[in-house]
Amino acid sequence: MKKTLMLTALVMGAAGAQAQQAPATAADLYSQAQEYAVQADVAYPQAFYDRTLWKASVDSAYGASRMEPGNRDYQAYLAQLYTKTQWWINAYNTWSAMSDLNATERQWASLSAAKLAYLALQRGDRAAASAYVSQGMAWADSDSLRAIRSRL
Repeated sequence: MKKTLMLTALVMGAAGAQAQQAPATAADLYSQAQEYAVQADVAYPQAFYDRTLWKASVDSAYGASRMEPGNRDYQAYLAQLYTKTQWWINAYNTWSAMSDLNATERQWASLSAAKLAYLALQRGDRAAASAYVSQGMAWADSDSLRAIRSRL
């Protein structure tokens, strides 16, 4: 608890100092997102958006991707962070908006589709589950997607 409070104070202090400086560039935000992610990996056993450092990382990556929407690196990093922090719908939507995913990105995208398919199936929305399974399989085949498809 004490460690989390100290981390929160550090992030908030850094954010306050940046607010007094000139507006950050997309490259600055991207670099900041990467730094926060490294710190978050060390600080937390699980990656969730509601953790202070993960939130700062995702928010910085989001800012970079909005400042330069054509920058594929920024978009891919944001999608990775959404996936890592288990924000499945944002991960899925961001991966869906990208083209020419590499093998690793297809695996991450497929994971987001599998998680959303499972959630859709749990709430009884077979049509949505089927759509997520189809898109997920288009990205990358997985045992999870095959298992969900067998339940449809």
